Amino acid sequence: MPVELKQGDPAPDFHAIAVGGKYGAGKEVSLADFKGRTVVLYFYPKDDTPGCTAQACALRDGWGQFSAKAELFGVSVDSAKSHQKFIDKHSLPFPLLSDESHHLVEAYGVWVEKSMYGKKYMGAERSTFVIGAKGKILGILRKVKPEEHAGQLLALLE
Repeated sequence: MPVELKQGDPAPDFHAIAVGGKYGAGKEVSLADFKGRTVVLYFYPKDDTPGCTAQACALRDGWGQFSAKAELFGVSVDSAKSHQKFIDKHSLPFPLLSDESHHLVEAYGVWVEKSMYGKKYMGAERSTFVIGAKGKILGILRKVKPEEHAGQLLALLE
């Protein structure tokens, strides 16, 4: 049964490789590195799929607004190499966290059973967590639609 985090809960700490943005080809980061700042973790299923591309490109297009309000990271279970290709292909200005070990998706309760065409499988639920300067969860967007995510996140950061 996945963890069910709520607004006001302490955000689970993490250590992951960040690729892109100011982290270039990859650097390990942790939540503790951002103490005193707002952090956004947006979880998505897979690099370079139609929905994930639409979601990432909408965030890219509004990057000026987002970067002024928070440290933003996309998170998926894809490899750092896959992330770099996705970033390069779509000119993404923000870093992506590689969670091949599934530590983040499990800690945040977004590694869930999914179903497509009657087949069940495990995958990342498209969810976003806004973490405040003191490490508490300020807001959560669950099961977001890719085309609505950027607007919903901006409203949450206001």
